[in-house]
Amino acid sequence: MPKTVKRVVMAKTVAGRWLSRCAHAEYRLRVLYGAHEFKNLPNFLRAFRDSRVAVQGLMPLPDLGIKEEFDAVEVWSSDRDALARLKDWFEKRNMETSGVW
Repeated sequence: MPKTVKRVVMAKTVAGRWLSRCAHAEYRLRVLYGAHEFKNLPNFLRAFRDSRVAVQGLMPLPDLGIKEEFDAVEVWSSDRDALARLKDWFEKRNMETSGVW
């Protein structure tokens, strides 16, 4: 086996080990703006993540990611159960969500 082929195989092995150690599952949820618009929703979610705002029945998600879009706010986390509870909280307040995916 030539040296270049051996190096490529070694690089793939090392990269595979690194990915298996560092990769983790990530779940997403979209909260759509609609008739029941929530003012400053992205700021509210950031404050919730940073424990500056308490939400009844929910624990803060320290790894909550937030992305503001034109017609929705997309949030993601590695904790699927907590994200499902957040989805239920939004739906209880008559807001449309995409569901956890």
